[in-house]
Amino acid sequence: MKHFDRQYRFAAGPAGGEGFEVGATTRESPSALRIRFLVDKCETETPNVAVVSLWNLNPEQLAILNEKDCIVTLRAGYGGHMPLIFIGCITYVQTSLDKGDRETHMEIVDGRIELRDSYVSLSYAGTINTKKIIEDVAAAMGITLLFSHNAEFHDLPRGFSFIGPSRVALDKACASSGLQWTIQNGVLHVKMLRDAMTRQVYLLDADSGLLGIPKKINYGADNADDEDQSGYIAEYLLNGAIGIGDFVRLESAVAKGYFRVKSVEMRGDNIKGDWKCTAKLIA
Repeated sequence: MKHFDRQYRFAAGPAGGEGFEVGATTRESPSALRIRFLVDKCETETPNVAVVSLWNLNPEQLAILNEKDCIVTLRAGYGGHMPLIFIGCITYVQTSLDKGDRETHMEIVDGRIELRDSYVSLSYAGTINTKKIIEDVAAAMGITLLFSHNAEFHDLPRGFSFIGPSRVALDKACASSGLQWTIQNGVLHVKMLRDAMTRQVYLLDADSGLLGIPKKINYGADNADDEDQSGYIAEYLLNGAIGIGDFVRLESAVAKGYFRVKSVEMRGDNIKGDWKCTAKLIA
């Protein structure tokens, strides 16, 4: 990957309505609006969050950001390669003066609407497979569903009944088959515990953006059911293609091997500093 010509696209608007996009540059306007972002993702049911600041938006754009349940997407990368690094619903927005400029600060939550507004009433008589339950819950949430490459689903011989929040129904269905769920960029991911979503492996070395020396971590396990938190904390130049639950091949002077991405923080400012990722990689 070539780590130059940093580019971003920030789009916002109500679901199904008109919005706006900033970030593109032209020969006549070679500089994009200043953006600063911090994206925090993990592989738990806790929603991913992002904090984004943009400078000097116009009144029409500010009005859109202040609409109820405004949806935001952020793509960032280099040249024409700008993976989606976050999508979510604004939960807080404030504009204030910053040395004569206007800074608009936003707090955004992935899957906010689906988790907040979705309730299900399910009843299955006789044997029911947990895959069917999960698919029905996802349909009720109105969210795209993606299973890991090796997900396994158990039959429930005595049926299944539930009335309540969709997220609780997902907890119950996934627990019965040794699965876990999370929402990543507006998509419901269901995968085996302590496993990856796909077989694809991303190389992480100096040529692909690895920075410094990975830091060894080994938290151990509190009990037999917990995951042994052994691995590394690695820092690398922004690569939004590497997501939660992905496999990476780490190649450095102190660490070599295959690891799973358990959490990642993406941070950047297009005016100063590098665009970086800090990831927790579990063996």
